[in-house]
Amino acid sequence: MNSLTRTTSSSLVATRFSVWGSMALLTASVLLRTASAQTNPAATGDHCVSPAVIPQMVREGNSVRVSPSTHLVSQQAGAHENEKAIAFTQAPETLRTLEDAHRWFEKAARKGYAPAQVNLAVLSFAGWGTPPNAGTALYWLREAARQQYPLAYFDLGILFLRGCGVRQDAHEAFSWFERGANAGDTAAQLNLGYLYDQGLGVAQDRAQAALWYRKAAEIGAAQAQYNLADLYAHGEGVPRDERLAFAWYQKAALQGHTAARLMLGSMLAGGRGTEKDLPSAYAWLSAAALQGDNRAHASLQALERQLTPEQLAQSRMRAQSLARSPNPSIPSELAFLH
Repeated sequence: MNSLTRTTSSSLVATRFSVWGSMALLTASVLLRTASAQTNPAATGDHCVSPAVIPQMVREGNSVRVSPSTHLVSQQAGAHENEKAIAFTQAPETLRTLEDAHRWFEKAARKGYAPAQVNLAVLSFAGWGTPPNAGTALYWLREAARQQYPLAYFDLGILFLRGCGVRQDAHEAFSWFERGANAGDTAAQLNLGYLYDQGLGVAQDRAQAALWYRKAAEIGAAQAQYNLADLYAHGEGVPRDERLAFAWYQKAALQGHTAARLMLGSMLAGGRGTEKDLPSAYAWLSAAALQGDNRAHASLQALERQLTPEQLAQSRMRAQSLARSPNPSIPSELAFLH
């Protein structure tokens, strides 16, 4: 689709990690040996964990996923401690609050509470309230994964895809994303589709990519809707169908996906997959520009010469309204461009 490309959702522990179970205390030496993980703080850079994660411990951040509060089970051992830790992460951030959060997550994790194990992994990986230790983070994620906790599958996939604290391994990433996708994790489904799309860690198979994009798209993931639309627009893995492409671009665009808005505007301007509608095309392209994407600048100038003053005024008002709509929900915003 010209200069726009498909993307994957790629997050890690701090915005996509969690688990359950009970376990005995382990010595630091065991943790450091786990899965040959790197323990050098340099291995846990900003490309792995976003500072924006801490205020969003209850949802998902920009780079690594944390356990959402909806997974809490009040009767389960460790749930109370996990809630206390989350409260500290939502307080004004200081060294003390992060240390307190780490302490309570650790208590919950050692009781076998999966969400806390994921959250503890995030803090350990990022070095929040504790010295950075990728080996410890990987250990807790694997504990969560052993309990078949979907967010742990996703986060492990991200670690191996990005080479964060472990040797980069697309095949291993594929294996973890596949488990997460089969467990119903939307972000894992999106990433699995992307790996099939690009042939990373698996033979390229765009029919499979479309299948997994569709699963995430139907749940409402804007990035998956965009990627699926792109496959239909090019006839890759699915029959070429501009009407279906337009429909999926539109779903993503309505969620605030900027690239989808550009594609929607382009198709409306050219009458591809839909009736030609220049005022609407201008509104969608202008909304993308108001969101900071100026790739349609020349197209907007051309459209301005074709619209009446009344049409321009109405389209600009609509663009302002569209630009105020929320950004795509997680996992769409947790995406790699390629």
